[in-house]
Amino acid sequence: MVERAPESPSAPDEPSAAAGSAAAAGAAGATSLAPGTGTGPGAPPAAPAEPAPGERARSLWSDAWHDLSRNPVFVISALLILFLLLISVWPGLIATRDPLSCRLDKSLDPASPGHWFGYDTQGCDVYTRVVYGARTSVTVGVCATLGVAAVGSVFGGLAGFFGGWWDALISRLTDVFFGIPIMLGGLVFLSMTGSRSVWTVVAFIVLLGWPQIARIARGSVISAKQNDYVLAARALGAGNVRMLVRHILPNAVAPVIVTATIALGTYIALEATLSYLGVGLQPPTVSWGADISDASQGMQFRNAPHILLYPAAALSLTVLAFIMLGDAVRDALDPKLR
Repeated sequence: MVERAPESPSAPDEPSAAAGSAAAAGAAGATSLAPGTGTGPGAPPAAPAEPAPGERARSLWSDAWHDLSRNPVFVISALLILFLLLISVWPGLIATRDPLSCRLDKSLDPASPGHWFGYDTQGCDVYTRVVYGARTSVTVGVCATLGVAAVGSVFGGLAGFFGGWWDALISRLTDVFFGIPIMLGGLVFLSMTGSRSVWTVVAFIVLLGWPQIARIARGSVISAKQNDYVLAARALGAGNVRMLVRHILPNAVAPVIVTATIALGTYIALEATLSYLGVGLQPPTVSWGADISDASQGMQFRNAPHILLYPAAALSLTVLAFIMLGDAVRDALDPKLR
Protein backbone atom coordinates (compact mmCIF):
# COMPACT_ATOMS: atom_id res chain seq x y z
CA MET A 1 0.00 0.00 0.00
CA VAL A 2 1.44 3.29 -1.09
CA GLU A 3 0.88 6.32 1.17
CA ARG A 4 -0.07 9.55 -0.48
CA ALA A 5 1.76 12.69 0.51
CA PRO A 6 -0.33 15.15 2.48
CA GLU A 7 -1.57 18.07 0.44
CA SER A 8 -0.99 21.62 1.57
CA PRO A 9 -4.30 23.03 2.81
CA SER A 10 -3.68 26.46 1.31
CA ALA A 11 -2.46 25.43 -2.10
CA PRO A 12 -5.81 24.84 -3.79
CA ASP A 13 -7.21 28.11 -2.47
CA GLU A 14 -4.55 30.43 -3.85
CA PRO A 15 -5.64 30.37 -7.49
CA SER A 16 -9.26 30.94 -6.57
CA ALA A 17 -8.34 33.83 -4.28
CA ALA A 18 -6.30 35.43 -7.01
CA ALA A 19 -9.11 34.95 -9.47
CA GLY A 20 -11.55 36.50 -7.03
CA SER A 21 -9.31 39.51 -6.51
CA ALA A 22 -8.95 39.97 -10.28
CA ALA A 23 -12.70 39.69 -10.74
CA ALA A 24 -13.35 42.22 -7.98
CA ALA A 25 -10.83 44.64 -9.48
CA GLY A 26 -12.39 44.22 -12.91
CA ALA A 27 -15.84 44.81 -11.52
CA ALA A 28 -14.65 47.87 -9.66
CA GLY A 29 -12.99 49.19 -12.79
CA ALA A 30 -16.08 48.52 -14.85
CA THR A 31 -18.21 50.20 -12.26
CA SER A 32 -16.02 53.28 -12.07
CA LEU A 33 -15.96 53.58 -15.85
CA ALA A 34 -19.65 52.92 -16.32
CA PRO A 35 -21.38 55.99 -17.80
CA GLY A 36 -23.28 58.11 -15.31
CA THR A 37 -22.23 56.04 -12.29
CA GLY A 38 -18.78 57.33 -11.29
CA THR A 39 -16.16 59.97 -11.72
CA GLY A 40 -14.18 58.44 -14.54
CA PRO A 41 -13.17 60.34 -17.64
CA GLY A 42 -16.17 61.55 -19.57
CA ALA A 43 -18.61 60.64 -16.79
CA PRO A 44 -21.21 63.34 -15.97
CA PRO A 45 -21.29 64.76 -12.43
CA ALA A 46 -23.43 62.95 -9.94
CA ALA A 47 -26.83 64.45 -9.16
CA PRO A 48 -26.89 66.43 -5.91
CA ALA A 49 -28.51 64.72 -3.00
CA GLU A 50 -31.90 66.03 -1.98
CA PRO A 51 -31.88 67.93 1.32
CA ALA A 52 -33.65 66.48 4.27
CA PRO A 53 -37.18 67.81 4.87
CA GLY A 54 -36.03 69.78 7.91
CA GLU A 55 -33.12 71.32 6.03
CA ARG A 56 -34.96 72.78 3.03
CA ALA A 57 -34.07 76.36 2.20
CA ARG A 58 -36.61 78.88 3.49
CA SER A 59 -37.71 82.03 1.72
CA LEU A 60 -37.06 85.49 3.12
CA TRP A 61 -40.52 85.75 4.66
CA SER A 62 -40.57 82.25 6.16
CA ASP A 63 -37.08 82.78 7.54
CA ALA A 64 -38.16 86.13 9.01
CA TRP A 65 -41.22 84.56 10.62
CA HIS A 66 -39.03 81.80 12.01
CA ASP A 67 -36.88 84.42 13.73
CA LEU A 68 -39.79 86.61 14.84
CA SER A 69 -41.67 83.77 16.47
CA ARG A 70 -38.63 83.15 18.69
CA ASN A 71 -38.01 86.80 19.52
CA PRO A 72 -39.50 87.73 22.92
CA VAL A 73 -39.55 91.42 22.00
CA PHE A 74 -41.75 90.69 18.99
CA VAL A 75 -44.04 88.37 20.93
CA ILE A 76 -44.63 90.85 23.76
CA SER A 77 -45.18 93.83 21.46
CA ALA A 78 -47.43 91.81 19.14
CA LEU A 79 -49.61 90.65 22.04
CA LEU A 80 -49.93 94.21 23.32
CA ILE A 81 -50.84 95.48 19.85
CA LEU A 82 -53.41 92.74 19.41
CA PHE A 83 -54.97 93.78 22.71
CA LEU A 84 -55.06 97.41 21.56
CA LEU A 85 -56.66 96.42 18.27
CA LEU A 86 -59.25 94.35 20.12
CA ILE A 87 -60.33 97.14 22.44
CA SER A 88 -60.25 99.59 19.55
CA VAL A 89 -62.83 97.55 17.68
CA TRP A 90 -64.85 96.49 20.75
CA PRO A 91 -64.15 98.88 23.62
CA GLY A 92 -67.30 97.73 25.34
CA LEU A 93 -65.58 94.45 26.22
CA ILE A 94 -63.71 96.09 29.10
CA ALA A 95 -65.48 99.46 29.46
CA THR A 96 -69.24 99.53 30.00
CA ARG A 97 -69.72 103.28 30.54
CA ASP A 98 -70.12 106.17 28.12
CA PRO A 99 -66.91 108.21 27.77
CA LEU A 100 -68.97 111.37 27.19
CA SER A 101 -71.13 110.90 30.28
CA CYS A 102 -69.70 113.29 32.89
CA ARG A 103 -70.75 114.57 36.33
CA LEU A 104 -69.27 117.85 37.53
CA ASP A 105 -69.89 116.88 41.16
CA LYS A 106 -67.32 114.07 40.66
CA SER A 107 -64.63 116.39 39.26
CA LEU A 108 -61.10 115.25 40.17
CA ASP A 109 -62.39 112.51 42.47
CA PRO A 110 -59.83 109.77 43.11
CA ALA A 111 -60.21 106.11 42.20
CA SER A 112 -63.13 104.21 43.69
CA PRO A 113 -64.76 100.80 43.17
CA GLY A 114 -66.08 100.69 39.62
CA HIS A 115 -64.04 103.78 38.66
CA TRP A 116 -60.50 102.45 38.80
CA PHE A 117 -58.77 105.51 37.38
CA GLY A 118 -60.88 108.20 39.05
CA TYR A 119 -62.50 111.22 37.37
CA ASP A 120 -61.08 114.07 35.28
CA THR A 121 -61.74 117.81 35.55
CA GLN A 122 -65.12 117.47 33.80
CA GLY A 123 -66.20 114.56 35.97
CA CYS A 124 -65.73 111.96 33.23
CA ASP A 125 -64.54 108.46 34.04
CA VAL A 126 -60.81 108.38 33.22
CA TYR A 127 -60.73 104.60 32.74
CA THR A 128 -63.49 104.70 30.13
CA ARG A 129 -61.86 107.57 28.27
CA VAL A 130 -58.49 105.79 28.24
CA VAL A 131 -60.10 102.68 26.73
CA TYR A 132 -62.03 104.62 24.08
CA GLY A 133 -58.98 106.78 23.34
CA ALA A 134 -57.22 103.69 22.03
CA ARG A 135 -59.66 103.57 19.11
CA THR A 136 -58.74 107.06 17.98
CA SER A 137 -54.98 106.61 18.30
CA VAL A 138 -54.89 103.20 16.64
CA THR A 139 -57.18 104.36 13.82
CA VAL A 140 -55.01 107.40 13.10
CA GLY A 141 -51.78 105.39 13.29
CA VAL A 142 -52.88 102.46 11.13
CA CYS A 143 -54.72 104.48 8.47
CA ALA A 144 -51.96 107.08 8.21
CA THR A 145 -49.31 104.37 7.90
CA LEU A 146 -51.24 102.55 5.18
CA GLY A 147 -51.76 105.78 3.26
CA VAL A 148 -48.13 106.87 3.58
CA ALA A 149 -46.87 103.42 2.56
CA ALA A 150 -49.20 103.26 -0.46
CA VAL A 151 -48.45 106.75 -1.80
CA GLY A 152 -44.73 106.58 -1.06
CA SER A 153 -44.34 103.11 -2.56
CA VAL A 154 -46.10 104.08 -5.78
CA PHE A 155 -44.12 107.26 -6.38
CA GLY A 156 -40.81 105.85 -5.18
CA GLY A 157 -41.24 102.58 -7.07
CA LEU A 158 -42.06 104.30 -10.34
CA ALA A 159 -39.15 106.70 -9.92
CA GLY A 160 -36.70 103.91 -9.23
CA PHE A 161 -37.96 101.63 -12.01
CA PHE A 162 -38.29 104.10 -14.90
CA GLY A 163 -35.64 106.62 -13.91
CA GLY A 164 -34.98 109.54 -16.24
CA TRP A 165 -37.20 112.58 -16.03
CA TRP A 166 -39.72 110.77 -13.83
CA ASP A 167 -37.02 110.06 -11.26
CA ALA A 168 -35.81 113.66 -11.38
CA LEU A 169 -39.35 115.02 -10.94
CA ILE A 170 -40.18 112.79 -7.96
CA SER A 171 -36.80 113.46 -6.34
CA ARG A 172 -37.25 117.22 -6.51
CA LEU A 173 -40.82 116.92 -5.21
CA THR A 174 -39.67 114.89 -2.22
CA ASP A 175 -36.99 117.50 -1.52
CA VAL A 176 -39.69 120.18 -1.36
CA PHE A 177 -41.79 118.19 1.12
CA PHE A 178 -38.75 117.27 3.19
CA GLY A 179 -38.10 120.98 3.67
CA ILE A 180 -41.43 121.40 5.53
CA PRO A 181 -41.17 120.52 9.25
CA ILE A 182 -44.02 118.15 9.96
CA MET A 183 -44.96 119.81 13.26
CA LEU A 184 -44.98 123.29 11.76
CA GLY A 185 -46.90 121.97 8.76
CA GLY A 186 -49.46 120.43 11.09
CA LEU A 187 -49.95 123.68 12.98
CA VAL A 188 -50.52 125.59 9.75
CA PHE A 189 -52.52 122.96 7.87
CA LEU A 190 -54.86 121.92 10.68
CA SER A 191 -55.43 125.45 11.93
CA MET A 192 -56.87 126.37 8.51
CA THR A 193 -59.38 123.52 8.47
CA GLY A 194 -62.77 124.06 9.96
CA SER A 195 -63.50 120.52 11.13
CA ARG A 196 -60.57 118.56 12.53
CA SER A 197 -61.69 114.96 12.51
CA VAL A 198 -59.73 111.71 12.48
CA TRP A 199 -59.63 111.67 8.68
CA THR A 200 -58.39 115.24 8.52
CA VAL A 201 -55.42 114.33 10.70
CA VAL A 202 -54.81 111.19 8.62
CA ALA A 203 -54.85 113.22 5.40
CA PHE A 204 -52.33 115.68 6.83
CA ILE A 205 -49.95 112.90 7.91
CA VAL A 206 -50.16 111.24 4.48
CA LEU A 207 -49.54 114.59 2.77
CA LEU A 208 -46.27 115.22 4.62
CA GLY A 209 -45.20 111.69 5.46
CA TRP A 210 -44.96 109.96 2.06
CA PRO A 211 -41.53 111.36 0.96
CA GLN A 212 -39.62 109.21 3.47
CA ILE A 213 -41.22 106.00 2.19
CA ALA A 214 -40.78 107.17 -1.40
CA ARG A 215 -37.01 107.54 -1.01
CA ILE A 216 -36.68 104.13 0.61
CA ALA A 217 -38.85 102.48 -2.04
CA ARG A 218 -36.86 104.18 -4.82
CA GLY A 219 -33.53 102.91 -3.55
CA SER A 220 -34.88 99.42 -2.94
CA VAL A 221 -36.34 99.18 -6.45
CA ILE A 222 -33.12 100.44 -8.04
CA SER A 223 -31.20 97.74 -6.17
CA ALA A 224 -33.71 94.99 -7.01
CA LYS A 225 -34.00 95.71 -10.73
CA GLN A 226 -30.27 95.08 -11.21
CA ASN A 227 -30.49 91.46 -10.05
CA ASP A 228 -29.94 88.63 -12.50
CA TYR A 229 -33.47 87.27 -12.34
CA VAL A 230 -34.90 90.66 -13.35
CA LEU A 231 -32.45 90.92 -16.25
CA ALA A 232 -33.37 87.39 -17.31
CA ALA A 233 -37.09 88.21 -17.18
CA ARG A 234 -36.48 91.28 -19.31
CA ALA A 235 -34.46 89.22 -21.81
CA LEU A 236 -37.34 86.73 -22.06
CA GLY A 237 -39.71 89.54 -23.01
CA ALA A 238 -41.50 90.23 -19.72
CA GLY A 239 -43.37 93.53 -19.67
CA ASN A 240 -42.89 96.33 -17.17
CA VAL A 241 -46.01 95.50 -15.19
CA ARG A 242 -45.07 91.83 -14.87
CA MET A 243 -41.53 92.64 -13.78
CA LEU A 244 -42.75 95.14 -11.20
CA VAL A 245 -45.45 92.92 -9.73
CA ARG A 246 -43.82 89.50 -9.97
CA HIS A 247 -40.10 90.14 -9.60
CA ILE A 248 -39.25 93.56 -8.18
CA LEU A 249 -41.91 94.50 -5.64
CA PRO A 250 -41.82 91.21 -3.64
CA ASN A 251 -38.06 91.66 -3.22
CA ALA A 252 -38.12 95.41 -2.60
CA VAL A 253 -41.01 95.72 -0.16
CA ALA A 254 -39.16 94.58 2.99
CA PRO A 255 -37.46 97.97 3.75
CA VAL A 256 -40.80 99.73 3.22
CA ILE A 257 -42.54 97.44 5.71
CA VAL A 258 -39.83 98.00 8.31
CA THR A 259 -39.91 101.79 7.97
CA ALA A 260 -43.71 101.95 7.99
CA THR A 261 -43.97 99.76 11.10
CA ILE A 262 -41.58 101.98 13.04
CA ALA A 263 -43.26 105.15 11.74
CA LEU A 264 -46.68 103.96 12.94
CA GLY A 265 -45.75 104.67 16.54
CA THR A 266 -44.45 108.13 15.67
CA TYR A 267 -47.72 108.96 13.89
CA ILE A 268 -49.67 108.07 17.02
CA ALA A 269 -47.39 110.35 19.05
CA LEU A 270 -47.78 113.08 16.40
CA GLU A 271 -51.57 112.96 16.64
CA ALA A 272 -51.40 113.20 20.44
CA THR A 273 -48.98 116.14 20.22
CA LEU A 274 -51.19 118.04 17.79
CA SER A 275 -54.23 117.38 19.99
CA TYR A 276 -52.24 118.56 23.00
CA LEU A 277 -51.40 121.81 21.17
CA GLY A 278 -55.08 122.35 20.38
CA VAL A 279 -54.92 121.91 16.60
CA GLY A 280 -55.59 118.18 16.50
CA LEU A 281 -58.79 116.29 17.19
CA GLN A 282 -61.71 118.22 18.60
CA PRO A 283 -64.44 117.17 21.05
CA PRO A 284 -66.49 115.03 21.17
CA THR A 285 -63.69 112.81 19.79
CA VAL A 286 -61.93 111.05 22.65
CA SER A 287 -58.17 111.34 22.36
CA TRP A 288 -55.29 110.69 24.72
CA GLY A 289 -53.57 113.87 23.56
CA ALA A 290 -56.68 115.95 24.26
CA ASP A 291 -57.03 114.41 27.74
CA ILE A 292 -53.37 115.15 28.48
CA SER A 293 -53.93 118.74 27.32
CA ASP A 294 -56.96 119.11 29.58
CA ALA A 295 -55.00 117.72 32.53
CA SER A 296 -52.21 120.24 31.93
CA GLN A 297 -54.46 123.28 31.90
CA GLY A 298 -54.28 125.14 35.18
CA MET A 299 -51.80 122.54 36.47
CA GLN A 300 -54.71 120.45 37.70
CA PHE A 301 -52.57 117.31 37.71
CA ARG A 302 -50.72 118.61 40.78
CA ASN A 303 -53.78 117.97 42.91
CA ALA A 304 -55.02 114.96 40.92
CA PRO A 305 -52.08 113.27 39.15
CA HIS A 306 -54.29 110.41 37.94
CA ILE A 307 -55.87 112.59 35.24
CA LEU A 308 -52.45 112.91 33.57
CA LEU A 309 -50.80 109.64 34.55
CA TYR A 310 -53.16 107.14 32.93
CA PRO A 311 -53.61 108.77 29.48
CA ALA A 312 -49.87 109.43 29.27
CA ALA A 313 -49.06 105.85 30.29
CA ALA A 314 -51.46 104.43 27.69
CA LEU A 315 -49.94 106.65 24.99
CA SER A 316 -46.38 105.70 25.95
CA LEU A 317 -47.11 101.96 26.01
CA THR A 318 -48.81 102.11 22.62
CA VAL A 319 -46.00 104.03 20.94
CA LEU A 320 -43.39 101.79 22.58
CA ALA A 321 -45.18 98.63 21.42
CA PHE A 322 -45.23 99.70 17.77
CA ILE A 323 -41.61 100.88 17.84
CA MET A 324 -40.50 97.58 19.44
CA LEU A 325 -42.46 95.70 16.79
CA GLY A 326 -40.77 97.70 14.05
CA ASP A 327 -37.31 97.05 15.50
CA ALA A 328 -38.00 93.30 15.67
CA VAL A 329 -39.25 93.25 12.08
CA ARG A 330 -36.19 95.20 10.94
CA ASP A 331 -33.83 92.73 12.63
CA ALA A 332 -35.65 89.81 10.99
CA LEU A 333 -35.83 91.23 7.46
CA ASP A 334 -32.40 92.86 7.26
CA PRO A 335 -29.80 90.18 6.37
CA LYS A 336 -26.96 92.52 7.36
CA LEU A 337 -28.04 92.32 11.00
CA ARG A 338 -27.93 88.51 11.18
